[in-house]
Amino acid sequence: MNPTALQFLLAALVVLPLLGALGALLPAPPGLKGRNPDQAVLRHGVTVTGVILAASIALAAGFDHDQPARMQATTDISWIPALDIRIHLGVDGISLPLLVLTALLTFLCALYSYFHMPTGPSPKAFVALLLVLEAGTLATFAVLDLMLFFLAFEMVLIPMYFLIARWGGAGKQAAAWKFILYTLLGSVVMLLGLLLIGVKSGTFDMVALATDNGPNAQLSHTVQLIAVLAVGIGLAVKAPMWPLHSWLPDAHTAAPTVGSVLLAGVLLKMGTYGFVRIALPITPEGMHTFAPYLAAFAAVGIIYGSLACLALVRKGAGGDLKRLIAYSSVGHMGFVLLGIASLNPTGVNGALFANIAHGLITGLLFFLVGALKDRTGSTDLDALAGTTGAALYGRAPRFGGLLAFSAVASLGLPGLAGFWGEMLAMFGAFQPAAGLSRPAFLTFMALAGLGTLLTAAYLLLVVRRVCMGGTPVLATTAPLGAAPTPAGSPDGTPAEEPAPAPAIPDLARYEYAAWSPLVVLTVLTGLWPAVLLGLTDPAVQQILGGGK
Repeated sequence: MNPTALQFLLAALVVLPLLGALGALLPAPPGLKGRNPDQAVLRHGVTVTGVILAASIALAAGFDHDQPARMQATTDISWIPALDIRIHLGVDGISLPLLVLTALLTFLCALYSYFHMPTGPSPKAFVALLLVLEAGTLATFAVLDLMLFFLAFEMVLIPMYFLIARWGGAGKQAAAWKFILYTLLGSVVMLLGLLLIGVKSGTFDMVALATDNGPNAQLSHTVQLIAVLAVGIGLAVKAPMWPLHSWLPDAHTAAPTVGSVLLAGVLLKMGTYGFVRIALPITPEGMHTFAPYLAAFAAVGIIYGSLACLALVRKGAGGDLKRLIAYSSVGHMGFVLLGIASLNPTGVNGALFANIAHGLITGLLFFLVGALKDRTGSTDLDALAGTTGAALYGRAPRFGGLLAFSAVASLGLPGLAGFWGEMLAMFGAFQPAAGLSRPAFLTFMALAGLGTLLTAAYLLLVVRRVCMGGTPVLATTAPLGAAPTPAGSPDGTPAEEPAPAPAIPDLARYEYAAWSPLVVLTVLTGLWPAVLLGLTDPAVQQILGGGK
C-alpha cells in the first residue's frame, strides 16, 4: 500500500475516536434519530468503532509483512520545539497486533452495548467515554515520543474512572477511586523516569533512543538503573504486577461488563507494552540488573493469582466469579512479565503472544460472566452453583458450552491461543539471556509450571460447579444396621424432590455477533501461532540487538 495511505490510516486511528466522542455529545442529525435519541447515540458508537476497526484491518493489510521490524506508516511533526517533543507516530510488528486487538474489542463492546446498555446515566456520555478510552489506548500503541506516550497512557484513566463510577455495580465509587489513585501515583513516578531519560539523552524520540549508536549511548549505568526503576513502577501498576495489583479485583468486580472487557483486554497490555517498547531497548543495562527481581515478582504473582482463585472457587467461600477472573489476570500477566524478564527472543515473543491471547480469552470470559449476571442476578459462585450446581449445560447448553470453552482456553489447552504464550515464556526462563542466573530462572520456571497446574485446577472447578451441576441428595444417612430414612418431615414422610432449576435464556443473536470473533481468533491463533510470531519476532530481535 502507498506509504501516504498508511500514514493517513494510522493518524485516523488516533483522531477518529476523538472526533466520534465529540459527535456523540451533539444532537443527532435529522433522519438519524432512530426510535429515540438513546438508540441514535448507541448506533453512532457502533458506527464509529466499526470504521476504526475497518481502518485497523486496512492498516494491517497494507503493512509490509516482509519487514515487520521497520517502523511503518510514520508521521513525524514538530509539536513543542523548545522541549523537542514531536508528534511521532509509527507501527511495527509489536504494536500492530495490539492496535487491531484494541479496535476489535472496542467495536464488540459498542455492539454489545447497543443491545444491552449498562444501567446508568445518559448513553451520550457512555459512548463518548468509550471513544475517548479507545483514542488513548490506540495512541499509546502508536506514538513514538516518550512525552506523547505518557499523555496517551494517562488519557485512558479518566474515561475508565467514570465508566466504573457511573455505570458500575456494588462498591463502584470505592473501586473507581482505588483504580485512579493507584494508577496516578504509579504514573507520577513513571513521568520522573521518562523526564530523566529525555534530559540525560537530549531527546524524547523512542526510535532514536532505541539504537546502540543513538543518544541512549549517553545514558550511564546509574541513570539507566534509576530510569528503569521509576518507569517500571508505573508500568508494573498498570500491568498489573504483584504486589501492585490490589486495585484490579475491585475495579473488575465493580465495572460494567464492557468496562471489564476493555480493562482486561486492552488496558493491562499498556504496561507490558511499555516494558518492551521503552525499558528493553532504551535502558538495556538497567533492565538486565532488575530482570531477576521482575521475574521473581512475576513468578510469585502467578502462584498468588492461582491460589487466590482456588480460595474463591471453594464451596462455601462466597467467591465472586467476576473477581476470580480478575485474580486470574494477575497470574496470566505474570507469564507476560516472566517472558519479558528473560531478556531473550523466545521469552519476549511469548510475552507478546500471551498479551494478545489474554485479551481475546479474558475479554470473552468477562462478556460471558456479565451476561450470566444479567440472566441470574448474581456472580456469587455459591449462588450460581446452588445445592446441585447451576448445570448450564442443561439450562442453556450453548451458553454453558461457550463458558467451558473459554475456561479451557484460559488454562492453556494446546491448540488454543492461551497455550503458546505461556509455553514460550517458560522456555525463555529455561534459557535466559547471558549474564542472568540460570538456576534462579529455572526456579521461576518451575513456579510458573506449578501455576499452570493450579490454573487448570480452579478453572475446571469453575466449569464443574457452574456448568455441570450434580445429583440431589434425597436420603439421610441411617445408623449402622438400620434402613435409610427418606429425607423429609420428622415423621418419615418422604420429601418432594427438588424442582428442577428454571431455564435461563441461551445465547442471543447479538451475543453470537459480539463473541464469535473472539472464539474464532482464539482457535486460529492457537492453530497457526506463526502468523503472530512472524510479526513480532523480527522486531523483538531488533530491539534486543540494540536496534540492529
